[in-house]
Amino acid sequence: MNPNSTPAALQAQVSGSSFYAGMRVLPKARREAMYAVYAFCRAVDDIADDEIGDRKERAAQLEAWRADIESLYAGGPAGQAALVAEAVREFALDKADFIAVIDGMATDVERNVRWPTFDELDLYCDRVASAVGRLSVKIFGMEDAVGIDLAYHLGRALQFTNILRDVDEDAGIGRVYLPSEPLLAAGVELLDPITVVGDPRVDAACRFLAAKAHEHFRAAEAILAQRPQGHLIAPRLMAAVYAPILRRMEAVGWAPPRKRIKTNKPALLFTALRLWLFR
Repeated sequence: MNPNSTPAALQAQVSGSSFYAGMRVLPKARREAMYAVYAFCRAVDDIADDEIGDRKERAAQLEAWRADIESLYAGGPAGQAALVAEAVREFALDKADFIAVIDGMATDVERNVRWPTFDELDLYCDRVASAVGRLSVKIFGMEDAVGIDLAYHLGRALQFTNILRDVDEDAGIGRVYLPSEPLLAAGVELLDPITVVGDPRVDAACRFLAAKAHEHFRAAEAILAQRPQGHLIAPRLMAAVYAPILRRMEAVGWAPPRKRIKTNKPALLFTALRLWLFR
C-alpha cells in the first residue's frame, strides 16, 4: 500500500481543512472516503496553484492524474489514483466527476483566468466545486437526484464566496475570476488584474456575484431543510459558516482597500458541535 494513501496519512492531509470537524463525525468508512477525495482534490489543486512550476510540466502532471483515474476505472493499475480506489469501490463514485475536477484545474494551468463570461465562470465552478460536491454527496449517502441538486447549488455558493474573499490574492498571481459582464456594466476597464481589482467600481461587480451566491445558498439551505437522507453535517457546516462570511463581506463592500475575511476556527468548531447535537 502507498504510505500516502493509508487512513492515517489521509487524515493528516485533511486535518488542516476548515471542515475537518464536519468530516470527523462521519461513520468510519464514509469519513475515510471523504479524506481520500479531499486528498485527491488537494493534490490536483496544488498542481494548479504551483506558480513556480512550468505550465507544460504542470499540465503533464494533471494528465498523469487523468490517466490514472481512467486506468482505475478500467481495472488497470491505479497509480496515484490508488488513494481513491477504496472510496470508488465502496460508494460507486462517478469517474466523470474526478475528470471534471481535473478539467477545472487544467483551466488554471493552461492560462491565468481573467474576467471570464458568467457562463464560463459557471462551468469552471461546476468542475472545481460542484463536481467535488457530487462525489461527496454519494459518500454522505444522499439519494442521487437531491444530492446532485445540493452539490449544484452549494458548490457554486461556496466557490463564488471564495472568489469574492480572494479577490486580491488572485489578482496578485494574475487571475481575476469576477465575470466580465458585471465588470463592464460597472465601467471597469479590463486592462490587467491589479488595475481591475484596484478600481472602486469593482464593488458593483462583486455585489452581482454575491447576489448569485446568496441565491445558491438559499437553494441549498432549502434542500437541507427538507432533512433528506444522508449524513449531512458537513454540508450543513459549510453553509452555516460560509453564508455569514458572505454577509460580512457585503457589509464592508469590495471597494479597495480590502481586508480578507477569515474563518473563525473556534466559532466553526462550535457550529459543528451544535449541528451534531441537533442533527
